Amino acid sequence: MAKKNKYQFDSKIHIYRATKRMTQQELADLVGVSRQTIMQLERNRYNPSMLLAYSIAKVFGVTIEDLFDFKEEC
Repeated sequence: MAKKNKYQFDSKIHIYRATKRMTQQELADLVGVSRQTIMQLERNRYNPSMLLAYSIAKVFGVTIEDLFDFKEEC
């Protein structure tokens, strides 16, 4: 049986949000999602769509790779 590759990511959204003194609700309003979605992203419990990741990166003026550390689990 072929082994499935699993990927893990670590969000740094809370760091960028804190440097801008922005609340979860303010960020959520800017990107068109709920505060709970931002909370789940910050806790690494939700994988964002590419469009959402791009929208958040644009708010902070960074790349998607700056916001998330991607790792492959063995």
